[in-house]
Amino acid sequence: MKSLLKNFINGILTIVPIILAIFVVVKTFLFLDSILGNLLKPYLKDDYIPGIGLIATLILITLLGWLSTNFITGSIIKLVDRMLERIPLVKTIYTVIKDTFHSFLGEKKSFSKVALVTIPGTEMKSLGFITSEELEEFYDPLKEYAAVYVPQTFQVAGFTFLIPKDQIEIIDVKPENAMKFILSGGMTSKGAPEKDQFLRNN
Repeated sequence: MKSLLKNFINGILTIVPIILAIFVVVKTFLFLDSILGNLLKPYLKDDYIPGIGLIATLILITLLGWLSTNFITGSIIKLVDRMLERIPLVKTIYTVIKDTFHSFLGEKKSFSKVALVTIPGTEMKSLGFITSEELEEFYDPLKEYAAVYVPQTFQVAGFTFLIPKDQIEIIDVKPENAMKFILSGGMTSKGAPEKDQFLRNN
C-alpha cells in the first residue's frame, strides 16, 4: 500500500502540473484565436483553420502599432487617447489599463527590480517589486519615496507601500523567480540572491 500511495503521489506531482499547463495554454490560445476568429468563421466557414484568428489578431496589432507612428493616423490615435482621458469614469478605467500595459511593455518597465523591505517594528523581511521611483509627480513630498508592490502568497492580489528609498534594498534576483517564490510561499526558492543597497535618488 505504501508503494502504491507513493506511486500515486508521484503521478500527481508529475502529471497534474503538465495537464494544468496545457489547459492554460489551450484556453489562452482559444481566447486569442476567438477575438477575430469569430468574425472570420462566418466568411471562411469550413475553410477556417484554428489559429487564423490568432494570426489575424497579431497582424492587426502590428498594423495598429505601425499606424500609431504615422503622422496622420498617429495624430488621430492621440486625439482618441485625449478624448478617453477626459470622459468621466471612462478615463479612470482607460488610464489604469494604459498605465498597466506601459509598465510591462513600455520603455520604463515596472516589476523589473526586486525589492527587499523590512516590516516596521520587526526584523522580518518581505519581497516586492519597484513600481515607481518618481512619486513627486504624484505628490511632491513623496519625492524621496518609492512605490513597492508586495504580492500575496497563493494569489495575485497584493499591497502597494510607499517606502523611503534609503530603506529599500534591491536584490539581484530575476523578477519571475521572485514572483514564483512569493506566490508559492517560498516553496520554489532557488539559490541565494546577491544583494545591492538601493541608495539611488531620482
